[in-house]
Amino acid sequence: FFSKPSLKSRNTIFTLGQRGAILSPAELEGPILVPHTAQRGDSRYPYEMLFRSQHYALLDNGCREFLFLSDFFMVAGNSALDLFNSIMGKTLSMFLKSMSTYVSDCYDSIAVFLCIHIILRFRAITAKRNIPALDKYWEAVLELLWPRFELILEMNIHSIRNTDPQKLGVLDTRPHYITRRYAEFSSAIVSINQTFPNERTHTLLGQLLVEVENFVLKMAAEFPSRRDQLIFLINNYDMMLSVLMERAADDSKEVEGFQQLLLARTQEFIEEILSPPFGGMIAFVKEAEALMEKGQLDRLKNEEARIIQLVRGFSSTWKQSVESMSQDVMRSFTNFKNGTSIIQV
Repeated sequence: FFSKPSLKSRNTIFTLGQRGAILSPAELEGPILVPHTAQRGDSRYPYEMLFRSQHYALLDNGCREFLFLSDFFMVAGNSALDLFNSIMGKTLSMFLKSMSTYVSDCYDSIAVFLCIHIILRFRAITAKRNIPALDKYWEAVLELLWPRFELILEMNIHSIRNTDPQKLGVLDTRPHYITRRYAEFSSAIVSINQTFPNERTHTLLGQLLVEVENFVLKMAAEFPSRRDQLIFLINNYDMMLSVLMERAADDSKEVEGFQQLLLARTQEFIEEILSPPFGGMIAFVKEAEALMEKGQLDRLKNEEARIIQLVRGFSSTWKQSVESMSQDVMRSFTNFKNGTSIIQV
């Protein structure tokens, strides 16, 4: 999350974009890429597209080969599997070796996670076709991909946990680039994970969420005033929530957590900006409500002079104060909709 990727790759490292379309039925079982044809053009393909093409070709040809061997040699069960492996074993080993070489130096966790879900879907297809020939291969691929994906997530968790806010440049109340990367990345993983949920992935995302929340609080603590701290927190919570809600379910842990944080900090900010112009009036209303709950209405009669003074002060300044606050709020928040909702509250 803290590295500085090139502009060409920045949008694909942490953002799903259109890459998730590869899991749709149309693309998952679409035509394979023909190498010599693809080389003629200038198009470049992300790893998961090459992976999908290679393994769909393997799935299709492997199923046909297994059925042919079973029918031609009139074998079944373990005998059919042994015959299939004697013919396809070297090819499968070459695939695994090539994949292991790539994965060992891969830090594109979205690509690795997409490959995992491609395999999960291909495994379901072979099971539906009742072809067991590739079962062990699918398991071997997943045993390569899962540990790498988990390792990359753990590296991101540790990088956020160990960061020093003072080394991240000039303070700014606008959304931080780290929180935007987290929001894009987390929403990508959550959306991919919905079809074949994995508990370990949920656990790691939960740890990442905790570290990001702590990071945002550490960054906010660098601002000298509570008002600027709240603006920073609200801008970041609102941005992360907006990005997450584009892909994640409304009842996901990430969405619910940031909704609660945003609501709490928004209420605190409203009290913060109302206090200077209307602090006296707010304090009196709270005192009066407390007395009314206790049934001590007689004590309010003794506050007549104070009430008159508060009402006169309020009537003479409220329009100017409200206008000033509205302008201040709209300047402070990057999301126009969020700023408008705060003014309305």
